[in-house]
Amino acid sequence: MSTETSAGTWVAPSAPERLRILRNTKSIAIVGASNKPSRASYFVATYLQSSAPYRLYFVNPVVDEILGQRTYASLADLPEAPDVVDVFRKHDDLPGVLDEALDAGAKTLWLQLGSWHEEVARKAEAAGLNVVMDRCVKIEHARFHGGLNLAGFNTGVISSKRQVVA
Repeated sequence: MSTETSAGTWVAPSAPERLRILRNTKSIAIVGASNKPSRASYFVATYLQSSAPYRLYFVNPVVDEILGQRTYASLADLPEAPDVVDVFRKHDDLPGVLDEALDAGAKTLWLQLGSWHEEVARKAEAAGLNVVMDRCVKIEHARFHGGLNLAGFNTGVISSKRQVVA
């Protein structure tokens, strides 16, 4: 079941649909990854590298290495088709990133918090991709795996038990 967003007519995936996407993901390409600790993409990358089971690929044409890993100039240079393309790029770059994601054989286009482009979302879905917009992969992973409190979020849940992951 999906819910319509207030930002427009595009229908966002529900929480169970986002969980399914993350559970079916083996690799994530972070487009616009940065080696600067003050950037959101760096924070997301450090979390995913330490707390998630995904193979990570950092896409940045001007940096050689991020968090001890090689970077790639484009999605076309990756050694495999990424399951998720997690995008940290400005609005005007999103159509081009979508084209690269389609050419690379990605399964999901994930636009980070604050990133919204309905035309790109519709084109991606028409091509068979899952689309998530205005959500953070790190926050969603932590939400579904009992780690939001570790990330500094007050979940409002008082429990000594962690979620059991199937």
